[in-house]
Amino acid sequence: MTETESYASVWDAIADTPEEAANLGARAELMQMIAARLRQQSWTQAESARRCGVTQPRMNDLLRGRVSRFSLDALVNIAGALGFRVHFDLEAA
Repeated sequence: MTETESYASVWDAIADTPEEAANLGARAELMQMIAARLRQQSWTQAESARRCGVTQPRMNDLLRGRVSRFSLDALVNIAGALGFRVHFDLEAA
């Protein structure tokens, strides 16, 4: 009989370390907020890309949620281009 493992989040399940899971979770959350802002604006991918300072294929990756293709730094820059002020709350583990 095999034992079933459970995880606090999908990121905990796929990441090798808690630090990596936290980074993936932060990137995913930021990507969701950026995508929501872009949907509100009803811009094309090309227009969204231009306003965010990235290429259209890169914008496609962002809108498709391809977390592994973006660093936290790149996402903070994109969020800033959209007028977001990014801040982080740290909690003890």
